[in-house]
Amino acid sequence: MDEPEPVELPRGVALAWGVAASPQRGPKREMSVESIVEAAVEIADAEGLGAVSMAAVAKRLGFTPMSLYRYVSAKDDLLLLMQEEATGLPSEASREAEGWRQKLLVLFREQLAVYVRHPWLLSIPITGSPVTPNSSAWIEAGLAALAETPLGAEERMAAVLAVTGQARWNGIVFAGYAQTARESGRSDEEVAAREQAFYDAVITAEAYPHLRSIVEAGVFVSPYDPFRWSFERTLDGIEAYIARLDRGEPSRLDDASAPADDLDVAEDKRYRAAAKAAADAQKAVLQAEKALRQARKAQRQALAEARERRSRATR
Repeated sequence: MDEPEPVELPRGVALAWGVAASPQRGPKREMSVESIVEAAVEIADAEGLGAVSMAAVAKRLGFTPMSLYRYVSAKDDLLLLMQEEATGLPSEASREAEGWRQKLLVLFREQLAVYVRHPWLLSIPITGSPVTPNSSAWIEAGLAALAETPLGAEERMAAVLAVTGQARWNGIVFAGYAQTARESGRSDEEVAAREQAFYDAVITAEAYPHLRSIVEAGVFVSPYDPFRWSFERTLDGIEAYIARLDRGEPSRLDDASAPADDLDVAEDKRYRAAAKAAADAQKAVLQAEKALRQARKAQRQALAEARERRSRATR
């Protein structure tokens, strides 16, 4: 059997693993891949990702931009290395926690903390899995937490991605609110109160009865954390699934397959007719919802105009 050809790692990935060739020429003191990345992270933390450029990093280090290119030859490689540096490693706490559930909860909190410290990470486009040491260590920690469970390989990886995905979404919201607070000069509580006031001004019980009840309950100014609740319910689902496997029930790995993937079902005339009827009904629902939104918008505009006319008439 022919042996597979060796894979050539992209320059940025090779730099992250420390297996890229070092430059033969260039500044010998105070210049290294590590110092370049640290300077870039400092700029991003202070001014945002948009402020990071080879020229800005070179200026911070006291060298010319061309000298940096001997170490990091592309902006994309620099972004990858910045992501690796800022992500860091999971702490020992995830390994020391009792049980897989607590281990994943620790990893969720720590990943969220990374995004809060370095919100610019959320601006780096996701173009694939970053095959770098630190990013791999987070995946390894999640898989290790689930190693003693009956979950299969695909299921363990899916659970780890659920942790990562929820931490990232939570981080997007936290970072956005934090930026709003900084730019407006308001505290987090003041930002929440302002948001509550906006909802209170436009959400009526007639048009949005359920959302109105949420507004009146003061949910937008509540200290309760909906993201923690959501993540706990995700863990509940994984826990219930593991319990099913422990009882000897079969894996549900193929649950995502739609009935239409079964050719026998897909060719059944009654199934096709029912599927078409369901699609037509869904289309009608969407059209009705659109018409309802337009009618409510027209109602609000008419009400605003009537109030304006009354105001002018009483002047």
